[in-house]
Amino acid sequence: MSQRSDQVAEELRKIISLIFLEDLHDPRMGFITVTRIELTDDLRFAKVFYSVLGDDDQKAATEEVLNENMAWIRHLAVERINMKYAIDIRFEADQSIEHSFKIDDILKKIKGDKK
Repeated sequence: MSQRSDQVAEELRKIISLIFLEDLHDPRMGFITVTRIELTDDLRFAKVFYSVLGDDDQKAATEEVLNENMAWIRHLAVERINMKYAIDIRFEADQSIEHSFKIDDILKKIKGDKK
């Protein structure tokens, strides 16, 4: 990504995080964190990666809330980022945190076996 797209991605991350915190009041939604945003160099498409604290049911319910409110979240984000054209936003669950926990567990087991 270019420096400009990095800056816009960081600003978009802050805006979407605030939308989740202040504007989206759905009891089904779990504790959600925007982990990163991949933005194309032309600033037209953004892939928003998020993680949810909770079990699989909580993660599924949060994904459902995001899908139901996608247009409204996009509208608020585009309005607040103040760009010439609208950014197409897609949400994708970030599996990297769970993946790192699995690797940590494996390393702990390996370390325990060597004793």
